[in-house]
Amino acid sequence: MNAAFLITPKSEVKFVYEHWTIRQALEKMEHYRYSAIPILNKKGIYVGTLTEGDILWNLKKNEDLDFRDTENIALKDVPRYRDIKAISIDVEIEDIMETSLTQNFVPIVDDSGVFIGMIRRREIIAYLLKLRAGSINHL
Repeated sequence: MNAAFLITPKSEVKFVYEHWTIRQALEKMEHYRYSAIPILNKKGIYVGTLTEGDILWNLKKNEDLDFRDTENIALKDVPRYRDIKAISIDVEIEDIMETSLTQNFVPIVDDSGVFIGMIRRREIIAYLLKLRAGSINHL
């Protein structure tokens, strides 16, 4: 089955832009209770995923920073410790299952790298449960 059937479209996904500040990202992540959020550039190209850990490690390495300073640090300047790759919309669900084991969502892009949505781990699990229920009913 094509992964497009499980995608949550960009219009329903919260994301941040790389020119935003750490503070803006923190506020959005707190409001939506996200521990990770996709980062896009001004053209809508997926550039990575920001995690709470990325922010914490950045603050730890810059001990002289206080919370007010987060208004002055752009997300593009925050090192990301995990390189969460986006996957093409043309991929089959079976090809993203392993990826979903290590992250809560899989970013999906078109052929130009433009972010078009994500597939959440819960949708993958729900799909597998449906498959399992269908195969049990056929026994």
